[in-house]
Amino acid sequence: MGLRINDEIPNLEVETDQGTLKLHDWIGDNWAILFSHPKDFTPVCTTEFGAVAQLADEWEKRGTKVMGISVDSVEDHKKWKGDIETYAGTKASFPIIADKNLKVAKAFDMLPAEFMLPDQPAPADSQTVRVVFIVGPDKKLKLSMTYPMNVGRNFAEVLRALDALQTAAKENVALPANWTTGEDVIIPVAVSDDDARKKYGEFETVFPYLRKTKLPS
Repeated sequence: MGLRINDEIPNLEVETDQGTLKLHDWIGDNWAILFSHPKDFTPVCTTEFGAVAQLADEWEKRGTKVMGISVDSVEDHKKWKGDIETYAGTKASFPIIADKNLKVAKAFDMLPAEFMLPDQPAPADSQTVRVVFIVGPDKKLKLSMTYPMNVGRNFAEVLRALDALQTAAKENVALPANWTTGEDVIIPVAVSDDDARKKYGEFETVFPYLRKTKLPS
């Protein structure tokens, strides 16, 4: 059974290029993003790690830690970071898990439990290890997105989704399609009109089940 939304993520002890870490301890009271890759020194993944490095200030603003996962060794990760930093033009300060034994990939249901890598694996052997996981401070999975090997991840969408998740959690609201920070939000169906007026003031009733409002400043 794979991880589902609101499942607690496994508290694995992992080896990274920054030492041994326990996932729950590493997350602490922060939000966290784990982004996984099928192999080091691959073209699309290098651009993705570069994009994550360039967004360091944005992760920090949102109280969010980021950690990469790849099926190669710590030594390979350290060498690959040189390429990533050259490509990105900035430091890649986040840790990368060395998941050579596939412990993380299997625990997060990215690969079948019985799966074994061949002696000289190619990216295609672990191509399903192409997932973004957003985890809350409660250590529970809030969102996951899986990408194919030939399509780079849209980190603008990862940031937008993170903003939406944090806003929903803090304000007890829902967010409409294509929502970005500052736009109207949706009042939960369980909140009565009277309670909605007390909390939000005026709101727009599109349908009895769809009411939009601005967040209190």
